[in-house]
Amino acid sequence: MATLTWHGSSYATQVLVLTGRSLRALLRTPALVFFSILQPLIMLTLFSQIFGSITSTANFPPGMSYINFLLPAILVNTAMQSSLASGIGLVQDMSNGVLARFRSLPIRPSTVLLARNLSDAVRTGFQLVLMIAFGLLVFGFRPDGGMLGTLAALGLALIVGWALSWVFIAIAAWVRKAELMQTVGFLAMFPLMFASSAFVPITGLPGWLQAIAKVNPLTYAVDAARSLALAHPVTGVLGALVTSGVIAAIGAFFAVRGFRRPLSV
Repeated sequence: MATLTWHGSSYATQVLVLTGRSLRALLRTPALVFFSILQPLIMLTLFSQIFGSITSTANFPPGMSYINFLLPAILVNTAMQSSLASGIGLVQDMSNGVLARFRSLPIRPSTVLLARNLSDAVRTGFQLVLMIAFGLLVFGFRPDGGMLGTLAALGLALIVGWALSWVFIAIAAWVRKAELMQTVGFLAMFPLMFASSAFVPITGLPGWLQAIAKVNPLTYAVDAARSLALAHPVTGVLGALVTSGVIAAIGAFFAVRGFRRPLSV
């Protein structure tokens, strides 16, 4: 008589189930959902008011409103900041025993990480859509690229954030401490944010900061998103996509290796 052996569910099913689990856990915390939405809206409001006066300077593109210049950059910055939540969420799952239970199940380690990545990408997409709506209704965001160009910029921001989340997941898989994870994340994000073309044109920065901004990978992502939204000659999009793919592949490799280590390490 043949013996039936259960080999577990398919890879796609595991990812789908675990992604749904992460999304349901998020929805069960309304305060977290509220503040994760509120944070980028506050950032958009503050930066649009603080830096709005630079439109009268010689370095700013003539005839462009600051909200049209700012919002595509805020999309990329928000996606980058949201990617940090992927790493923090993984650390929390490690500390509360969830991943220890997952290890006793016939599931592949990479599905846990991919599900974390995808659930955070869904949350980030929701944030970005609300931010665009907020910019349209409150600040008069009217990009020359129209809605199609704006959605293309949103898609690019999501890809950049998705790639960076693999980096933070990899860091979390090796660090495994929430406080250290947050410190490393913020130390990485703030130079990327402010030493770039996100908030002011590069030509308006001090000379030494211009040199940093020109090699900052976030500058290329912001410029590409801005070109898509504002119907400028599209430059840097392919480079941003290729760079994101390379970053995601490297991050995923080290994330899986770190995740496979014993939890007690």
